[in-house]
Amino acid sequence: MKWNQFRLTTTAEAEDIVSSMLMDLGIQGVQIEDRIPLTEEDKEQMFVDILPDIPEDDGKAYLTFYLEEEEDKGSILMRVRNELEEMRSYLNVGECTIEESQTEDVDWVNNWKQYFHQFYIDDILVIPSWEKVEAKDEDKLVIHIDPGTAFGTGMHETTQLCIRQLKKYVTEGAQILDVGCGSGILGMLALKFGAAYSVGTDLDPCAIDATHENMEANGISKEQYEVMIGNIIDDKAVQDAAGYERYDIVAANILADVLVPLTPVIVRQMKPGGIYITSGIIDDKEAVVTEALKAAHLEILEVNYQGEWVSVTARRS
Repeated sequence: MKWNQFRLTTTAEAEDIVSSMLMDLGIQGVQIEDRIPLTEEDKEQMFVDILPDIPEDDGKAYLTFYLEEEEDKGSILMRVRNELEEMRSYLNVGECTIEESQTEDVDWVNNWKQYFHQFYIDDILVIPSWEKVEAKDEDKLVIHIDPGTAFGTGMHETTQLCIRQLKKYVTEGAQILDVGCGSGILGMLALKFGAAYSVGTDLDPCAIDATHENMEANGISKEQYEVMIGNIIDDKAVQDAAGYERYDIVAANILADVLVPLTPVIVRQMKPGGIYITSGIIDDKEAVVTEALKAAHLEILEVNYQGEWVSVTARRS
Protein backbone atom coordinates (compact mmCIF):
# COMPACT_ATOMS: atom_id res chain seq x y z
CA MET A 1 0.00 0.00 0.00
CA LYS A 2 1.17 3.54 -0.75
CA TRP A 3 0.72 6.39 1.74
CA ASN A 4 0.57 10.14 1.28
CA GLN A 5 3.43 11.70 3.24
CA PHE A 6 3.31 15.30 4.49
CA ARG A 7 6.22 17.30 5.94
CA LEU A 8 5.12 20.39 7.87
CA THR A 9 7.67 23.12 8.59
CA THR A 10 7.09 24.92 11.89
CA THR A 11 9.20 26.20 14.79
CA ALA A 12 10.96 24.27 17.54
CA GLU A 13 9.02 26.20 20.20
CA ALA A 14 5.71 25.14 18.62
CA GLU A 15 6.53 21.51 17.77
CA ASP A 16 4.90 19.95 20.85
CA ILE A 17 1.61 21.79 20.61
CA VAL A 18 1.40 21.40 16.82
CA SER A 19 2.10 17.67 17.19
CA SER A 20 -0.66 17.42 19.80
CA MET A 21 -3.03 19.28 17.49
CA LEU A 22 -2.34 16.80 14.66
CA MET A 23 -3.06 13.90 16.99
CA ASP A 24 -6.30 15.55 18.15
CA LEU A 25 -7.34 15.65 14.47
CA GLY A 26 -6.84 11.87 14.29
CA ILE A 27 -3.40 11.94 12.65
CA GLN A 28 -1.14 9.31 14.20
CA GLY A 29 2.59 8.61 14.13
CA VAL A 30 3.88 12.19 13.90
CA GLN A 31 7.66 12.26 13.39
CA ILE A 32 9.49 15.33 14.75
CA GLU A 33 12.86 16.59 13.50
CA ASP A 34 14.65 19.56 15.04
CA ARG A 35 18.14 20.75 15.97
CA ILE A 36 17.53 21.46 19.65
CA PRO A 37 20.70 20.54 21.59
CA LEU A 38 20.37 17.47 23.79
CA THR A 39 20.16 17.98 27.55
CA GLU A 40 22.29 15.97 29.94
CA GLU A 41 19.16 13.94 30.83
CA ASP A 42 18.56 13.23 27.13
CA LYS A 43 22.13 12.01 26.77
CA GLU A 44 21.79 9.69 29.76
CA GLN A 45 18.72 8.08 28.17
CA MET A 46 20.57 7.41 24.88
CA PHE A 47 22.50 4.16 25.05
CA VAL A 48 25.44 5.23 22.89
CA ASP A 49 29.00 6.24 23.77
CA ILE A 50 29.53 8.82 21.01
CA LEU A 51 26.71 11.18 20.09
CA PRO A 52 26.36 12.38 16.49
CA ASP A 53 27.23 15.96 15.60
CA ILE A 54 24.03 18.00 15.39
CA PRO A 55 23.98 21.13 13.17
CA GLU A 56 23.44 24.46 14.91
CA ASP A 57 19.85 25.01 16.02
CA ASP A 58 18.03 27.17 13.46
CA GLY A 59 14.77 27.30 15.40
CA LYS A 60 12.91 25.22 12.84
CA ALA A 61 11.13 21.91 13.33
CA TYR A 62 9.75 19.47 10.76
CA LEU A 63 6.71 17.32 11.52
CA THR A 64 6.11 14.39 9.16
CA PHE A 65 2.78 12.57 9.12
CA TYR A 66 1.01 10.11 6.85
CA LEU A 67 -2.48 9.55 5.43
CA GLU A 68 -3.81 6.51 3.63
CA GLU A 69 -4.51 6.99 -0.07
CA GLU A 70 -8.26 6.62 0.40
CA GLU A 71 -8.43 9.29 3.14
CA ASP A 72 -9.80 12.72 2.21
CA LYS A 73 -6.48 14.54 2.36
CA GLY A 74 -7.98 17.82 1.14
CA SER A 75 -10.40 18.04 4.05
CA ILE A 76 -7.79 16.98 6.61
CA LEU A 77 -5.17 19.43 5.34
CA MET A 78 -7.73 22.25 5.38
CA ARG A 79 -8.45 21.50 9.06
CA VAL A 80 -4.70 21.40 9.81
CA ARG A 81 -4.16 24.79 8.12
CA ASN A 82 -7.15 26.32 9.92
CA GLU A 83 -5.82 25.15 13.29
CA LEU A 84 -2.35 26.54 12.48
CA GLU A 85 -3.82 29.92 11.57
CA GLU A 86 -5.68 30.05 14.89
CA MET A 87 -2.45 29.21 16.72
CA ARG A 88 -0.70 32.20 15.15
CA SER A 89 -2.58 34.49 17.53
CA TYR A 90 -0.69 33.13 20.53
CA LEU A 91 2.24 31.07 19.23
CA ASN A 92 5.05 31.44 16.70
CA VAL A 93 4.24 28.56 14.37
CA GLY A 94 6.62 29.69 11.63
CA GLU A 95 6.05 29.36 7.89
CA CYS A 96 3.76 26.29 8.12
CA THR A 97 4.49 25.06 4.59
CA ILE A 98 3.45 21.47 3.90
CA GLU A 99 5.38 19.35 1.38
CA GLU A 100 3.58 16.31 -0.04
CA SER A 101 5.04 13.06 -1.37
CA GLN A 102 4.23 9.35 -1.48
CA THR A 103 5.87 6.48 0.35
CA GLU A 104 5.53 2.71 0.34
CA ASP A 105 3.96 0.81 3.23
CA VAL A 106 5.92 1.01 6.48
CA ASP A 107 6.02 -1.12 9.61
CA TRP A 108 4.51 1.66 11.74
CA VAL A 109 4.10 -0.40 14.89
CA ASN A 110 7.73 -1.49 15.16
CA ASN A 111 9.95 1.15 13.53
CA TRP A 112 9.70 3.58 16.48
CA LYS A 113 11.07 0.99 18.91
CA GLN A 114 14.65 1.97 18.13
CA TYR A 115 13.98 5.37 19.77
CA PHE A 116 12.07 4.33 22.90
CA HIS A 117 14.03 3.08 25.93
CA GLN A 118 13.28 2.73 29.63
CA PHE A 119 13.35 5.91 31.72
CA TYR A 120 12.37 7.20 35.15
CA ILE A 121 9.64 9.51 36.40
CA ASP A 122 10.85 10.12 39.95
CA ASP A 123 10.73 6.62 41.55
CA ILE A 124 8.67 5.08 38.71
CA LEU A 125 10.38 3.03 35.99
CA VAL A 126 8.67 3.15 32.59
CA ILE A 127 9.95 0.28 30.48
CA PRO A 128 8.99 -1.23 27.09
CA SER A 129 8.40 -4.96 26.73
CA TRP A 130 11.65 -5.59 24.85
CA GLU A 131 13.85 -4.38 27.71
CA LYS A 132 14.50 -6.03 31.08
CA VAL A 133 14.21 -4.61 34.59
CA GLU A 134 17.71 -4.52 36.06
CA ALA A 135 18.45 -5.63 39.62
CA LYS A 136 19.06 -2.02 40.72
CA ASP A 137 15.47 -1.15 39.77
CA GLU A 138 13.65 -4.01 41.46
CA ASP A 139 12.54 -1.76 44.35
CA LYS A 140 10.91 0.77 41.98
CA LEU A 141 7.30 0.89 40.86
CA VAL A 142 7.48 -0.55 37.34
CA ILE A 143 5.04 0.03 34.50
CA HIS A 144 5.44 -1.66 31.12
CA ILE A 145 4.39 0.57 28.21
CA ASP A 146 4.38 -0.17 24.49
CA PRO A 147 2.45 2.77 22.99
CA GLY A 148 2.25 1.28 19.50
CA THR A 149 -0.06 3.45 17.40
CA ALA A 150 -1.68 5.22 20.38
CA PHE A 151 -0.29 8.35 22.03
CA GLY A 152 1.37 8.13 25.45
CA THR A 153 4.72 6.80 26.63
CA GLY A 154 5.03 8.99 29.71
CA MET A 155 8.04 10.87 28.34
CA HIS A 156 6.15 14.10 27.64
CA GLU A 157 6.08 16.79 30.34
CA THR A 158 2.27 16.94 30.32
CA THR A 159 1.96 13.22 31.10
CA GLN A 160 4.55 13.44 33.87
CA LEU A 161 2.66 16.33 35.47
CA CYS A 162 -0.49 14.18 35.51
CA ILE A 163 1.34 11.17 36.92
CA ARG A 164 2.72 13.15 39.86
CA GLN A 165 -0.74 14.52 40.68
CA LEU A 166 -2.33 11.09 40.45
CA LYS A 167 0.27 9.71 42.82
CA LYS A 168 -0.53 12.51 45.25
CA TYR A 169 -4.33 12.28 45.14
CA VAL A 170 -5.21 8.63 44.46
CA THR A 171 -6.66 6.92 47.53
CA GLU A 172 -7.23 3.23 48.18
CA GLY A 173 -10.28 2.01 46.26
CA ALA A 174 -10.67 5.18 44.17
CA GLN A 175 -12.56 5.26 40.85
CA ILE A 176 -10.60 6.97 38.03
CA LEU A 177 -11.69 8.42 34.68
CA ASP A 178 -8.98 9.29 32.12
CA VAL A 179 -10.26 11.42 29.24
CA GLY A 180 -7.98 10.89 26.23
CA CYS A 181 -6.39 7.73 27.61
CA GLY A 182 -4.12 6.90 24.64
CA SER A 183 -1.89 4.00 25.68
CA GLY A 184 -3.62 3.74 29.08
CA ILE A 185 -0.62 4.83 31.13
CA LEU A 186 -2.50 7.15 33.52
CA GLY A 187 -5.32 4.72 34.31
CA MET A 188 -2.89 1.85 34.85
CA LEU A 189 -0.61 3.85 37.12
CA ALA A 190 -3.65 4.96 39.12
CA LEU A 191 -4.40 1.26 39.73
CA LYS A 192 -0.81 0.69 40.81
CA PHE A 193 -1.16 3.65 43.20
CA GLY A 194 -4.14 1.92 44.85
CA ALA A 195 -7.22 2.82 42.81
CA ALA A 196 -9.86 0.12 42.44
CA TYR A 197 -11.10 0.84 38.92
CA SER A 198 -10.15 2.93 35.88
CA VAL A 199 -12.15 3.99 32.84
CA GLY A 200 -10.49 5.50 29.79
CA THR A 201 -12.12 7.34 26.89
CA ASP A 202 -10.46 8.28 23.61
CA LEU A 203 -11.35 9.41 20.10
CA ASP A 204 -8.81 7.07 18.50
CA PRO A 205 -9.86 3.40 18.09
CA CYS A 206 -6.16 2.44 18.33
CA ALA A 207 -6.39 3.27 22.04
CA ILE A 208 -8.38 0.10 22.70
CA ASP A 209 -5.76 -2.34 21.39
CA ALA A 210 -2.85 -0.32 22.80
CA THR A 211 -4.41 -0.12 26.26
CA HIS A 212 -5.45 -3.77 26.32
CA GLU A 213 -1.94 -4.87 25.32
CA ASN A 214 -0.39 -2.69 28.03
CA MET A 215 -2.89 -3.98 30.59
CA GLU A 216 -1.84 -7.53 29.80
CA ALA A 217 1.85 -6.61 30.11
CA ASN A 218 1.14 -5.15 33.57
CA GLY A 219 -1.12 -7.93 34.83
CA ILE A 220 -4.22 -5.70 34.83
CA SER A 221 -7.53 -7.40 34.03
CA LYS A 222 -10.49 -5.99 32.08
CA GLU A 223 -12.42 -6.11 35.36
CA GLN A 224 -10.11 -3.31 36.56
CA TYR A 225 -9.91 -1.10 33.47
CA GLU A 226 -12.52 -0.30 30.80
CA VAL A 227 -11.81 1.58 27.57
CA MET A 228 -14.49 3.26 25.46
CA ILE A 229 -14.22 5.17 22.18
CA GLY A 230 -16.12 8.41 21.60
CA ASN A 231 -16.24 12.10 22.44
CA ILE A 232 -17.45 12.47 26.01
CA ILE A 233 -17.98 16.21 25.45
CA ASP A 234 -21.00 15.78 23.19
CA ASP A 235 -21.75 12.05 22.93
CA LYS A 236 -24.44 11.25 25.50
CA ALA A 237 -23.98 7.52 24.96
CA VAL A 238 -20.36 7.85 26.14
CA GLN A 239 -21.41 10.07 29.05
CA ASP A 240 -24.04 7.54 30.12
CA ALA A 241 -21.63 4.62 29.76
CA ALA A 242 -18.99 6.43 31.83
CA GLY A 243 -21.57 7.16 34.53
CA TYR A 244 -22.50 10.20 36.62
CA GLU A 245 -21.11 11.29 40.02
CA ARG A 246 -19.02 8.14 39.89
CA TYR A 247 -15.37 9.20 39.91
CA ASP A 248 -13.07 10.25 42.73
CA ILE A 249 -10.55 11.53 40.18
CA VAL A 250 -10.85 12.65 36.55
CA ALA A 251 -7.61 13.16 34.59
CA ALA A 252 -7.58 15.02 31.28
CA ASN A 253 -4.23 15.44 29.55
CA ILE A 254 -5.59 17.34 26.55
CA LEU A 255 -5.04 20.70 24.87
CA ALA A 256 -6.47 23.78 26.56
CA ASP A 257 -8.90 24.38 23.69
CA VAL A 258 -10.46 20.98 24.45
CA LEU A 259 -10.38 21.36 28.24
CA VAL A 260 -12.57 24.48 28.04
CA PRO A 261 -15.65 22.72 26.57
CA LEU A 262 -14.87 19.48 28.43
CA THR A 263 -14.86 20.93 31.94
CA PRO A 264 -18.54 21.92 32.39
CA VAL A 265 -19.53 18.49 31.05
CA ILE A 266 -17.09 16.34 32.99
CA VAL A 267 -18.02 17.73 36.43
CA ARG A 268 -21.20 15.66 36.18
CA GLN A 269 -19.09 12.49 36.09
CA MET A 270 -17.23 13.50 39.29
CA LYS A 271 -18.33 12.70 42.82
CA PRO A 272 -18.88 15.69 45.10
CA GLY A 273 -15.40 16.46 46.42
CA GLY A 274 -13.84 14.72 43.41
CA ILE A 275 -10.44 15.79 42.06
CA TYR A 276 -9.96 17.08 38.50
CA ILE A 277 -6.39 16.87 37.14
CA THR A 278 -5.82 18.77 33.89
CA SER A 279 -2.68 18.98 31.79
CA GLY A 280 -1.62 19.52 28.17
CA ILE A 281 -1.87 23.26 28.78
CA ILE A 282 0.72 25.48 27.09
CA ASP A 283 1.75 28.23 29.53
CA ASP A 284 0.04 30.99 27.51
CA LYS A 285 -3.29 29.20 28.00
CA GLU A 286 -3.11 28.79 31.79
CA ALA A 287 -5.56 31.62 32.52
CA VAL A 288 -8.06 30.34 29.94
CA VAL A 289 -8.20 26.94 31.66
CA THR A 290 -8.31 28.26 35.23
CA GLU A 291 -11.19 30.56 34.30
CA ALA A 292 -13.05 27.61 32.74
CA LEU A 293 -12.57 25.60 35.94
CA LYS A 294 -13.83 28.45 38.11
CA ALA A 295 -16.83 28.96 35.82
CA ALA A 296 -17.70 25.28 36.40
CA HIS A 297 -17.63 25.97 40.18
CA LEU A 298 -14.42 24.03 40.74
CA GLU A 299 -11.97 25.02 43.47
CA ILE A 300 -8.38 25.44 42.22
CA LEU A 301 -6.06 23.42 44.46
CA GLU A 302 -2.71 23.52 42.65
CA VAL A 303 -1.01 24.85 39.53
CA ASN A 304 2.18 23.01 38.57
CA TYR A 305 4.71 23.63 35.82
CA GLN A 306 7.22 21.63 33.81
CA GLY A 307 9.01 23.35 30.96
CA GLU A 308 6.43 25.38 29.02
CA TRP A 309 3.57 23.13 30.15
CA VAL A 310 1.04 23.60 32.95
CA SER A 311 -1.12 21.26 35.03
CA VAL A 312 -4.08 22.61 37.03
CA THR A 313 -5.65 20.47 39.76
CA ALA A 314 -9.10 21.39 41.08
CA ARG A 315 -11.85 19.96 43.27
CA ARG A 316 -15.61 19.75 42.86
CA SER A 317 -17.22 21.39 45.88
